[in-house]
Amino acid sequence: MIPDCSHRPPCDGCPRYGEPGIAPAARLALDGLAAAHDLPPVEVIQGPATGFRHRARLAIRGRKGAPKLGLFRAGTHEVVTVPRCVVHHPLINDVAGIVRGALADAEVPPWSDHAQAGVARYLQVVVERRSNTAQVVLVANAAEAAQLAGCLDRIRDRLDPRLHSLWFNARSGGGNAILGERFERWCGAEAVVESFGGADVFYPPGAFGQGNLEVAQAIVARVREWVPAGAHVAEFYAGVGAIGLSLADKVGHLRLNEVSPASLRGLDLGLAGLDEATRARVHVHPGTAGDQAAIAKGADVVIADPPRKGLDPALIEQLRAAPPARFLYVSCGLQSLLADTARLCADGRMRLTGLQAFDLMPYTEHIETLAVFERAVTVAAPMG
Repeated sequence: MIPDCSHRPPCDGCPRYGEPGIAPAARLALDGLAAAHDLPPVEVIQGPATGFRHRARLAIRGRKGAPKLGLFRAGTHEVVTVPRCVVHHPLINDVAGIVRGALADAEVPPWSDHAQAGVARYLQVVVERRSNTAQVVLVANAAEAAQLAGCLDRIRDRLDPRLHSLWFNARSGGGNAILGERFERWCGAEAVVESFGGADVFYPPGAFGQGNLEVAQAIVARVREWVPAGAHVAEFYAGVGAIGLSLADKVGHLRLNEVSPASLRGLDLGLAGLDEATRARVHVHPGTAGDQAAIAKGADVVIADPPRKGLDPALIEQLRAAPPARFLYVSCGLQSLLADTARLCADGRMRLTGLQAFDLMPYTEHIETLAVFERAVTVAAPMG
């Protein structure tokens, strides 16, 4: 039974809250893609219905002494407070309440989009499952953490022992970006640690990570099933290595590509935890997927988990020019998957042989997909 949500309306963070399954439009598009490639209707893997989000970003607005923490109402900078969000891990809700109180008691003025002034802008919270503690990032219009010492100390003291680490992130100027480039650690560990396929994976506060870890683990497990033991593998958009590090124990050689400095730092931490023999089989290639497309040459299996816009055109051209035996495409953008599939299969040298969906963000229009492509077998013409 899915409980009622006391925040709807006005919160529209879960536009399909309470509806079973994935969005009808996504189901129709996926089954249409499957049918076009002679595949059966797409299986959808689902996870818990509530409490599944281990990562959240909340806007901070309101007045000094009375801050509001929550989500923007669609198309506005009006914050809707969500203190009892049922899709958040309970610790996220607790952290939000503690931070709100600390901001009020320290008299930190919230950011105003209209005036382009104020200090506290956003809160990011990531829950580490193994310790049930929270990595907390306060994003502020300030030059350094010391300017918010009173607030940060209150958060630390009130959240202990449920605090994993506490960070300040400097974010000045306008625009819609949530995080700035510079992080300053106030206390705690450098990175949240999760486990995928038996490998420890490290998430510094600026690195991308999935919020629904139960379903993310199911994606990684399915990718592992499609990678033969001893294969030479190239992975693009590798992030902190949730997929790649989970494969390190079974592959012959692994090349990992990533561009984000924070994700590359997490990847370094993960690689440092491998034994010497396994570490020697892994090589990191920083840069964009397009610039590093050549690392796909000679790979038995290529893996890509790109952002919503899809595959870099240069990577598509590399895959079409020299198709690997298998290409595993983890997609978070259904329209880009449809377009990229058409390009990859256009000349008949690659074919779509598998398709599975994962309900990574329940109650939304979003769907995560694992598409399996294989090199087409060329049959020689008979002699004579």
